[in-house]
Amino acid sequence: MAEALLTGSLRRQMAARLAACGCDTPDLDARLLLAFALGCPPAEMLAQADTPVAAAAEAAAWALVARRCAGEPVARIQGAKEFWSLDFRLSPETLVPRPDTETVVEEALARCPQRDAPLRILDLGTGTGAILAALLVERPAATGVGIDRSEGAARTARDNLARLGVGARSAVLVGDWGTGVRGGFDLVVSNPPYIAAGHMAGLPVEVGRHDPALALVAGADGLCAYRAIAADLPRLLAPGGAAVLELGAGQEPDVAALLSASGLRLAGPARRDLGGIARALCAFRP
Repeated sequence: MAEALLTGSLRRQMAARLAACGCDTPDLDARLLLAFALGCPPAEMLAQADTPVAAAAEAAAWALVARRCAGEPVARIQGAKEFWSLDFRLSPETLVPRPDTETVVEEALARCPQRDAPLRILDLGTGTGAILAALLVERPAATGVGIDRSEGAARTARDNLARLGVGARSAVLVGDWGTGVRGGFDLVVSNPPYIAAGHMAGLPVEVGRHDPALALVAGADGLCAYRAIAADLPRLLAPGGAAVLELGAGQEPDVAALLSASGLRLAGPARRDLGGIARALCAFRP
């Protein structure tokens, strides 16, 4: 009978397999996937390095490695992703929340600095509810509405908001951007689809094959969602209210022009993410 592998040895073998199939972060991925297979926190991996792994758990771990080598993101495999130090469950209808999107939260908080302000927040294309939940956690007197075109995404957002303790201050609706709600919001945020249809084939496998196309593609030029949102913002925003939109790389001039054409006043250049990309553009209703 073969002797059981130790956790540390299995983790190193998994990392080597992941590196061989081209994963950018093989050591991290191996640790996260093995922890998931074993049902323990990733932080405990080092302490358990000399613990034997049962045959069933080893087989489960290698099955996860195979999925990762086929391009499935670790977050999809785990079914959850951290955003703004909060844990969000995923579904097939939602994007995986990305660190770049935290730039939208940062910009929104900077534009609404009073912690106890009774803000009314609207999140267009809410997905997992990540942006809305982060803002409601940071602004405990605020209330919010999330809207998504996907019923599955809306269910996921409701579940996440409830688990994070902000369900009583939020509602999630199914609809086409803001057409189903009245205006008067102090803050409108959105991470809309912004990829041109012709660019889908060039996306990384992790995105193009595993994120929902509905949340990615925005027409031939990637600006369809921005056009719809910008046209409705004067109605949705209260006087003096702010909108913060996530941008794709290189889209700041086009989106700024759409916002200005709708009568909004730009707050300044877009806030840049950690990679230096102009990521979060803010405009006010005068």
